[in-house]
Amino acid sequence: MADETVSALVRDATARLTASGACSPRLDAELLLAHVLRIDRTGVIAHPDVPVGPGQKAQYEAAVTRREAGEPVAYIRGFREFHGLALATDARALIPRPETELLVDAAIDEVSARLTAAPRSPSAPALRVADVGTGSGAIALALLAALRARRMAEQVMVVATDASAAALDLARENAVGHGLADRTVFVEADLLPPVVDPPYEVLCANLPYVATAQIDGLARELAFEPRGALDGGPDGLDVVRRLLDRLPGALAADGVALLEIGADQGETVVEAVANRLPGWHCSVQPDLAGLPRVARVARAAAGGSTQGAVE
Repeated sequence: MADETVSALVRDATARLTASGACSPRLDAELLLAHVLRIDRTGVIAHPDVPVGPGQKAQYEAAVTRREAGEPVAYIRGFREFHGLALATDARALIPRPETELLVDAAIDEVSARLTAAPRSPSAPALRVADVGTGSGAIALALLAALRARRMAEQVMVVATDASAAALDLARENAVGHGLADRTVFVEADLLPPVVDPPYEVLCANLPYVATAQIDGLARELAFEPRGALDGGPDGLDVVRRLLDRLPGALAADGVALLEIGADQGETVVEAVANRLPGWHCSVQPDLAGLPRVARVARAAAGGSTQGAVE
């Protein structure tokens, strides 16, 4: 990296990251330089001839070296954009993915519909939402931020659970950073506390759903993320099935569970609900690519039918 202009640094870093096998070398190079220069990526693109000082060049060199080794850009930068929020990210929790935003959108719709139909008075108990396996707190905080924009957040309390105390610490830091800690309760638990009282009206979960045999063949950078947040057992749904077994006692009579699933698990999760929760309804919403992504699970009265469906 002899040259010190923005364009020269990006060019050389892109070549190094291409050789290292990075999936998006140019984008990674631009994002990392923007982070070092404390500007956004558009600034890097718009000002290619700006000189970069020796100190910042050294910082960039160190960041590119980390990326060459496979470390995710989100860990190097220390944050990831998710549903309009900049969330702190590090090795304590899985990095939030864009596909999970569909689950957040579904949760926003569910909660908003309930509050619109029956607004809570200031003295009434808050609508209870669970974010199971919260990790960085991405789902809980994106939901609350959207509800705050609609002036509904004060009517909601989110219980965010995780088996990892370290992940919960990260989620708390994000909640404080976004001014949402007063609407969030963090609980260390294997999926859910032993007793849920009162039950939840909406439950969200992005649990491990990668089949064990597939993990070692995933992108190299996933080796830096907690394996326990990825490994879902032989077919990827072991943890999801354990949560399904808890739903009768965890959900209110008209409660709804929203579960992120893998692109090949639509029919399997519908079958799992039929086997473990007779009389319940499961429908699967596709993502923008048309692939199964979010399973909606509810008692028949709330779901409208006892038959499952992959939309």
